[in-house]
Amino acid sequence: MRILSGIQPTGRFHWGNYFGAIRQYIALQEDNEAYYFIANLHALTTVRDPEQLRQATLDSALDLLALGLDPEKATLFVQSDVPEVSELCWILMTGAPMGLLERCHAYKEKKAKGAPADAGLFTYPVLMAADILAYDANLVPVGEDQVQHIEVCRDLARSFNSHFGEVFVLPESHVLSESAKVPGTDGEKMSKSYRNTIELFEDPKSMRKKISRIATDSRPMDQPKDPESDHLYQLYSLFADTADREAMASTYRQGGFSYGMVKKTLADAADQFFAEARQRRAELANDPDRVHEILADGANRARRKAGEVLARAQQACGIRSL
Repeated sequence: MRILSGIQPTGRFHWGNYFGAIRQYIALQEDNEAYYFIANLHALTTVRDPEQLRQATLDSALDLLALGLDPEKATLFVQSDVPEVSELCWILMTGAPMGLLERCHAYKEKKAKGAPADAGLFTYPVLMAADILAYDANLVPVGEDQVQHIEVCRDLARSFNSHFGEVFVLPESHVLSESAKVPGTDGEKMSKSYRNTIELFEDPKSMRKKISRIATDSRPMDQPKDPESDHLYQLYSLFADTADREAMASTYRQGGFSYGMVKKTLADAADQFFAEARQRRAELANDPDRVHEILADGANRARRKAGEVLARAQQACGIRSL
């Protein structure tokens, strides 16, 4: 299977990004042909500071490599380093119905929240379709909120194929259901938009301070509690093995514990969980030339594949000679 997914460099990655997506990216690279990109073109819809975007792009690469994305097993690249995708996007745009894009949930929700209704936000799903179709992707790992965009991609590909012949592979979505199970510091889904995140490589003191401030209920310490409905326990479960998770669940059901103890245990578990990745990231940060080489090599590989697909599309629709 050919896997394709991208992640935006709109801020430092947090626990939700890892358990909701990045961990699955790393698993899927083992037995598949995987393409993963840092979606800096998509990020332009929200990030307007050029230095911030450049740094966030590099940070994203450092984080992904430190967490276990292997450039020998997967192709890692920066979206804007593959200009073929932007050209393919325009070809798809010429056949994208306005009504289809107007019905996209992400556009409607952001507009309802006051986000500027610019053309980039409106046509975001078409660029996403180009990202996917450019690599003949079979499977696209996404959160549930992105499934509609995969359907838009399939609609655009079907329409093009109907008009010009079988050019594009129709991708399938691979829903990362766990992306909805990472609560933030306020108990809502962890998201940069809600400002309730804990970063993957945050300073340990800062991480512990954030965990200590997680709101809890006011029930007496001796009262038994349901672990599954408590977001502190849900966070701890992400890092604990089965035995430790069951032991913590038993403590909840028995009562007679303090949330402070749970918070300390959670912080210790998270610190240990990311310790090796933190060390790898520090080593990579001291060798930026190596990181840029990995991204350049990934872009070259991605351009070869995207170039093949773009040529097929150009020939099929008549803007390139056979």
